Amino acid sequence: MDLPDVSDFLELLEQIDTHPVREVRDLFDVSADLFVTRAPGRLDLMGGIADYSGSLVLQLPIAEGTLAALQRDPLRQITIVSLATDSRREIAFEMSIDEFERDGEPISYAEARKLFLANPGTHWASYVAGVFVVLMRERGIRFTEGARILLSSNVPEGKGVSSSAAIEVVTMAALVAAFDLEISARDIALLCQKVENEVVGAPCGVMDQMTAAAGQADELLALLCQPAELNGTIALPPDLAIWGIDSGMRHYVGGGDYGSVRTGAFMGYRIIAEIAGLQVRAGERSFSIDDERWGGFLANVTPSEFETSFAPRLPERLTGDEFIERYDGITDTVTTIQPDRVYAVLKPTAHPIYEHFRVRTFAELLNSRSSLRRNETLGELMYQSHASYSACGLASAGTDLLVNLVRELGPSNGLFGAKITGGGSGGTVAVLGARSAETSVRRVVQKYHEAMNWRPYVFAGSSPGSAIFGYLKLERRPIQ
Repeated sequence: MDLPDVSDFLELLEQIDTHPVREVRDLFDVSADLFVTRAPGRLDLMGGIADYSGSLVLQLPIAEGTLAALQRDPLRQITIVSLATDSRREIAFEMSIDEFERDGEPISYAEARKLFLANPGTHWASYVAGVFVVLMRERGIRFTEGARILLSSNVPEGKGVSSSAAIEVVTMAALVAAFDLEISARDIALLCQKVENEVVGAPCGVMDQMTAAAGQADELLALLCQPAELNGTIALPPDLAIWGIDSGMRHYVGGGDYGSVRTGAFMGYRIIAEIAGLQVRAGERSFSIDDERWGGFLANVTPSEFETSFAPRLPERLTGDEFIERYDGITDTVTTIQPDRVYAVLKPTAHPIYEHFRVRTFAELLNSRSSLRRNETLGELMYQSHASYSACGLASAGTDLLVNLVRELGPSNGLFGAKITGGGSGGTVAVLGARSAETSVRRVVQKYHEAMNWRPYVFAGSSPGSAIFGYLKLERRPIQ
């Protein structure tokens, strides 16, 4: 497999001395080695928000990626320079690793989160520097040296294609290479999820980081999120292709809609556990359920038993106060129930149960290579998934319009299905079509532009995850 083209980044490294940005010119020591790593964004074809409930998910690593160049710094200083063009951000961030320690021990995640929240202009650095905290706390690593890190990315932010996971994974991959650490791709993904959950404070599942770390180009990563079982990859049939179309409506996984739907699903699981007579144990700060029946994952409840035994007894909505008074709490460790908030419960609970069934059916159809109405059935599963997102309150006008435009053109024009991706509430729509349907995709883009006065970015193509890319080592020697 050919490595992705990193010539632009290598050209930048060669021109650092004359770069117009001072922070870039001053970043690296010409006498020390550089380690370059790469991690792609991802397109969520099926599974999406059901990952936190244990669903199977199917993810495609996209062509767009994030690159990092890292050099060890003997001063135990962390210096990060980002080439992102967001004018609201400061381009550079600096801190001492000493700030991550108290009395020789790593600071808590709450302290780290507070540290980065202090300055909104540099909060972006939590995705990068947070990797140090997690490695210190989870792996007991003592950094005797710091690092200088340069980031360059063409993964668009706020589009639902996981730019944040690409940053976390590319940074950890660079640290693993530069500090000669032994961490598997799967563990890199799990540690990076902890960066986002505990340091950044965004309640994401693990599919984003796993795709950025372990994805293979042009294949769907099949991940069973129980909690993170890699089930190999699925190659698309040669007659099919996948595109992502950006709606122009900003997606934010840390936003309230995603968080409340996630909380509602865990509320539903807690209520189902009580109906089923499972034992609930309350710890000091968390709850656990003795669940041998479903293995602790809501997605393992079958649609038929949900409809028969549980759906009629679940509330449509419930206030946080009412839930806490009756059920005490939920097993989710990265969201908090707000007492005065009204949560949808029934629809967010139903979504992962049906989504897990849909995704398994989707994967089986792809693997079977059956041609009898296969493409139309795959598309219908995507449309069902999109409708379920909408029922949970995660729709947006732009993504709904894109899905409807794909549906209108339909199989006669080579387009079989479409759905909102990732956390929903805007972002990107995944489209499944015939490999020859590029003209039809352009028609969707044009119709959307005419209706919304927005020219969508189209994601096409794929690239490997960081584990397959590996790293490039640029040996630097002092000028004689």
